[in-house]
Amino acid sequence: MLCISPAINAQADNQQQQIVDAESTAQLATAEKAIIAEQHQQVTPPLPLNDIVQAAILSPLTAHTAQYKVFYGSIELGVANYRLPATDSGFYSYHFDSDVSLFVLSDQRHLTSEFTLENGKLVPFRYIQERTGTGSDYTEQTAFAKAQQFIHTIYKEDALKLPYEDKVFDPLMVQLQFRMDLAANIRPLDYKMVKEKEIDDYQFRVIGKEQVVLDSGTYDTVKVEVVRDSTKRQTFFWMAPDLAYLPVRLSHFSKGSKQLDIQLASYQFEQPLPPMTPALIDGPNLGRSTAAGQLTSEVENGTGISESELEQIKMLAAD
Repeated sequence: MLCISPAINAQADNQQQQIVDAESTAQLATAEKAIIAEQHQQVTPPLPLNDIVQAAILSPLTAHTAQYKVFYGSIELGVANYRLPATDSGFYSYHFDSDVSLFVLSDQRHLTSEFTLENGKLVPFRYIQERTGTGSDYTEQTAFAKAQQFIHTIYKEDALKLPYEDKVFDPLMVQLQFRMDLAANIRPLDYKMVKEKEIDDYQFRVIGKEQVVLDSGTYDTVKVEVVRDSTKRQTFFWMAPDLAYLPVRLSHFSKGSKQLDIQLASYQFEQPLPPMTPALIDGPNLGRSTAAGQLTSEVENGTGISESELEQIKMLAAD
């Protein structure tokens, strides 16, 4: 998760505008939060589901922590941590922190996502990312103004208003919605995310079941791929249904070569998890996906890091 960004030379008038934008974003967030709090008890509950099924679908919202080790090939870069505290207010706050480095390169990130649960779906409220390390530091802030029907986002001191869309997410809380949808066997697994002043579309596909053996344990998982038009970049996730579809591994490949590999090191849930319904398997997207196991084998047999691969590491966050 390394990203080296060019320096940004802001004009004086733009700086003044950013102050106004930041203040308006904060005011918007406060006002919107008050509205949501007032209306929280008035939200019409969804039609009742079987209690066991409903508990399984909502299990990713169980308070938990998870720590991951981050690798590039066989080289350990650092750690990443997720934290979802318990809540009784109707508001959720999901946190991510990472600290990775390689040689003279370093990258630290702190992400926070605030959202609510309405009619069984997650509704974003505010997202903040702070990035420091080698290259330019930057922040990203997004306020989802549902009542005003727009999204106010600031990325690298550049502000933009986007039209509000239903079923739009930030890059952090979408992971929880994705896990809930896997538990509910919802298809298609398509999501819109606000990222870097744009609303991007992402599609996922469950391609099979696989047992994953890591230093932290052995996990029965479903394997998920990010659907892309090209096979030059491929990303696979392994999610454990028995752990509320917690990701246990992520592998990213570029042109079939060395990978960014993220592996679960430890986890803790504050409450026992309910049993899951059988997972729905879509099957492989024939003709597009190279077998993840084959790619992993090719990667792990490689040694050393070339200068061009160092440049690839710098861009992994953008992938």
